[in-house]
Amino acid sequence: MSGVSAAASKAPAGGDLVRFAFPRLSLMMLLQYLVMGSWYATLGLVLVENGLGSVVGTVYSLAALAGIISPMFVGALADRFLPAQHVFGVLQLLGGAVLFLVPLSITGGRGELVVGIVFVYMLLFQPTFALSNSITFAHLKDSNKFPYVRVFGTVGWIVAGLLVGQLGLSSSVNLFYIAAGGSVLLGLYSFTLPRTPPTQRGVKFRIGDVVGIQALRLFRHRSFTIFAICALLTFVPVSMYNSYTSAFLASIGIENVATVLIIGQVSELLFIPVIPWVLSRVGMKWALLIGMASWGVRFALFMVATGGEIWWAIAAVALHGICNDFFLIIGFMFAEQVAPPAIKTQAQAFVGVLTTGVGVVIGSAIGGAIYNATIGAQGADASVSAWNSLFIVPVIISVVVTIIFALFFRFQSPETPAEHFDIGGVEEATP
Repeated sequence: MSGVSAAASKAPAGGDLVRFAFPRLSLMMLLQYLVMGSWYATLGLVLVENGLGSVVGTVYSLAALAGIISPMFVGALADRFLPAQHVFGVLQLLGGAVLFLVPLSITGGRGELVVGIVFVYMLLFQPTFALSNSITFAHLKDSNKFPYVRVFGTVGWIVAGLLVGQLGLSSSVNLFYIAAGGSVLLGLYSFTLPRTPPTQRGVKFRIGDVVGIQALRLFRHRSFTIFAICALLTFVPVSMYNSYTSAFLASIGIENVATVLIIGQVSELLFIPVIPWVLSRVGMKWALLIGMASWGVRFALFMVATGGEIWWAIAAVALHGICNDFFLIIGFMFAEQVAPPAIKTQAQAFVGVLTTGVGVVIGSAIGGAIYNATIGAQGADASVSAWNSLFIVPVIISVVVTIIFALFFRFQSPETPAEHFDIGGVEEATP
């Protein structure tokens, strides 16, 4: 996925690069996260309520595995053969069709089928994160304005949560129909997005491009290596949060879980616009460090909430703006800044593979094993305090990550976008 951003930099002035790009890209982000927000946050609760709690960890693990398998392959396809917005649209249309199959498989109690369908869907959906990021960066003159587009993704997630919550669908399979319809709508809309052509068509195709081999050259720089390790480890707690928070909130007596989770999205909505200001004041390192450390604080608050005060759990949910914005969004901005033009989108995809792919696989496997051995094994007799055996793990991981990052990450933001890492050996497309 190396040529998208480079393509945009060569787009003619006055074309799609400028005209109506911001609202069009913002609507893309809104719809994409509306689709994801309709089902992902409460999938664990839906499965538990339908007697399929034992497959929660497996579902999220395979969903993350899809994030490892497909993004680089789809990126190579978009770079050389098809405009990125068309690839994005086709994936959303196919994904919508797959989502329509989920409700009956859950109500039928067919756990293995649910796992398989969600895995296929995520094979289609996971590459769209890197694609939407790349399309956005490609049509922005200043990459530091990315948060102002990405904030509409949070708006979409909020709309999804309110819709699902207010309709009483937090634990209902019917929420998948909302997600499926949204995916089809986004797929159709994608064909109206600013054109992002495959400008790497002139570059010789290598099988290594499918796995993003050129992005691996970024590991020649210590700052990227430390960032990659810490990003992967941070997504272990992220995975546990996504998998089990909805079920935990329900266990402590919160009824409208989807609506409560919206508090986190509102927090994100408030923090995203201040990212450029924060970066200008504290720099990339400390902004990322704050985001990584916040995950440990979040799970520590969950542990306090098991003592009977649910407001601590709500406070933990409200930390989402710092946890997510100061880690994942700034992480994508870091990749955009340091990657040479020819591999910018590969770098975006690679960060996604490490985080929503490898990190989530590990986190889901660990979380699933602990949940099944403790809360799941005790069933209806499980005490609220049993959740602490799950929450202590991300707290420890977050402490370790914070120490590693604080001690070993060294990075000075480039003065200009051209001052990216020198990785050597990257073949550029012929204009």
